[in-house]
Amino acid sequence: MWKPAERIKYQALCDNWPSAAEAAQSTLFSPLAFANLSLTNRSWVPAMVPWRATAEGEVNDDVVDWYRRFAQGKPGAIVIEATGIRDIPSGPLLRIGSDRYIDGLKRVVEAVREASDGETKLYIQLIDFLPIRRRPERDKFLGRFLPITDSHRSQLGISDEAELRAALQALDDAALEQVLTAKEWENLQLGYRERVTDTELPAVAELPSQLPGLFADAAERARQAGFDGVELHYAHAYTMASFLSATNHRTDGYGGSLAGRLRLPLEVYSAVRERVGSDYTVGCRMLADEIIDGGSRLPDAVHFAKAFAAAGMDFISLSRGGKFDDAKQPRPGNAIYPYTGRSGYECMPGYISDPQGPFGRNVTPAATIRSALRTAGHQTPIVVAGGLYHFFQAEQLLDEGSGDIIGLARQALADPDWPLKVREGCGSEVRICRYHNYCEGLDQKHKQVTCELWDREALDEPDAALSHDGKRRLLAPAWQR
Repeated sequence: MWKPAERIKYQALCDNWPSAAEAAQSTLFSPLAFANLSLTNRSWVPAMVPWRATAEGEVNDDVVDWYRRFAQGKPGAIVIEATGIRDIPSGPLLRIGSDRYIDGLKRVVEAVREASDGETKLYIQLIDFLPIRRRPERDKFLGRFLPITDSHRSQLGISDEAELRAALQALDDAALEQVLTAKEWENLQLGYRERVTDTELPAVAELPSQLPGLFADAAERARQAGFDGVELHYAHAYTMASFLSATNHRTDGYGGSLAGRLRLPLEVYSAVRERVGSDYTVGCRMLADEIIDGGSRLPDAVHFAKAFAAAGMDFISLSRGGKFDDAKQPRPGNAIYPYTGRSGYECMPGYISDPQGPFGRNVTPAATIRSALRTAGHQTPIVVAGGLYHFFQAEQLLDEGSGDIIGLARQALADPDWPLKVREGCGSEVRICRYHNYCEGLDQKHKQVTCELWDREALDEPDAALSHDGKRRLLAPAWQR
């Protein structure tokens, strides 16, 4: 993981919490209503992937229990993890690419409704991603996986394939890099990865004609399953964010200029809106800044947010970074992970930081975007997130206009009861996230995500669900009032 050079260690501290009466009068625990968005309070649990679905992307008891546990804290909203809109193998990641997933997703909706007494709205994040493969071992790549071309034969003067592969394996890295194309070298060093700019591939070239329908189909299934709305995943390292990126140089009208990069995200939203109707909540998660060389920066994000607001989105949730472009080289056998470079750190900053610190690094960009929307006459609510854990911190951000809704991801994982404890005047009992990114380390390995603050606690409880290895509990212990 990338870490700032200063390596200053911070600690999340809080010795000041509101009374129940103060919380009742706060902006955070006041309702919000805009267009189709209606919340009982302004606390928001953003999408987090816990790696609990079946290998076929189906809901199981672990998934239901996971979201039920967050709902017991009665946040204003929970966003279900990034859920694939295609019915393709993607490990224990939820899918919604077929009608066969609807019944399972209904179980999640029902569990959240019951656990929150109907107070928590439930949205599902819809995602598309392009193929990615693990970094191969050098000898296997050169000996088996690399398609041999006339260029390879010509450069080494060898026509026999077996002899040529042996010669390639004998080259040192400097010489080999000169023989391989840039894409072949990348496939060896980082693993194969498709980009939205790989328009020589038919499947990539056809994305603009395919994705609006796929997202619309998924949104229709979400409505049938009972979700209150959908969040279109336009952030981080995935397909839709890649269309928005300044690195998108497609020449087919879906890249290059700001208008070209916006074209497909707007077409996806239009298709979804037409399918689910004008009375259903549809918003998006997008980046305030990509934090990569040559990527989209805050002015681009302002432009995009204004376009999404003008199109009629019901909310805009802001994140930052989390790109493949600056990710660290994975070990052979592992896949590249988009949260290992600087952009990944900005997405999930840890307690080792720079003078700015890890808390609220996305606040100023969020305030800039919100101000631009208001100046343009748009009242679209902004979800601000990133290193937020303190009630008075959240209240100040709302009162200053940095956002309209407070996103608590890692803090909600550390203590799903945060909203309920704070609202009832029991903030001193909150487990404060340490920002050690223990959870992120599990996510990188596609292990069931837990929190170091509670996953070793009371492992022998009769009803404690345990991880596959039996060493960690899968859910935060119940709050003993």
